Amino acid sequence: MGIGYQELLLIFLIVMLVFGGKKIPELARGLGRGISEFKKARDGIVDEIEKSAPEATAGESKPGGTATTAAAKPAGDATPPATS
Repeated sequence: MGIGYQELLLIFLIVMLVFGGKKIPELARGLGRGISEFKKARDGIVDEIEKSAPEATAGESKPGGTATTAAAKPAGDATPPATS
């Protein structure tokens, strides 16, 4: 159910008729530059997220807002040491 050879040929011929042979390379260059800019922006955002992720998690507690340190646990939850 994909686009076949005949459909691609028909699309190419329509594009040639609409834009002409001289305009197509300019359109392709512009499309390539646009894709390149998009990739640069995406990589920049990913880098910023990766940089901020360790900084954000270093000083925060676990999700839910409660710390799980021994001081924060109730006294009744402590288990006695095992004796042999």
